[in-house]
Amino acid sequence: MNNETTDLIIVMTKGIYDEVSSVGLTIANGALTSGKTVGLFLTSSAIDLVRKNGIEHTHVAPMDKLKTLLEDFMARGGDVWACPPCTTARGYNQDCLVEGVKIHGASVIMERIAGGAATLTF
Repeated sequence: MNNETTDLIIVMTKGIYDEVSSVGLTIANGALTSGKTVGLFLTSSAIDLVRKNGIEHTHVAPMDKLKTLLEDFMARGGDVWACPPCTTARGYNQDCLVEGVKIHGASVIMERIAGGAATLTF
């Protein structure tokens, strides 16, 4: 029996001033390269990663800039969801976020997890 999943959900909780954000997105891009279907679910301060102009603040050398990592991830078909309560707590709405990011509750990831998606948390 083959238990390998092709679906991966990455939950990110760290914000624009934490190098873990770059690590999470680097791994997300690597998973796309290996043929996985990948979704990022952003909570807590990770919401700032997709705030317009917020993404400009994180760059951990020698990795690519966070903006480049996110743009590459989304251009290659990766999904990015922002936690509704977390966006609301920061006063953000859909217009405050980078194009392509969707404000969506945990049901979107729970459905994929129930279908066998692997999970990582950063």
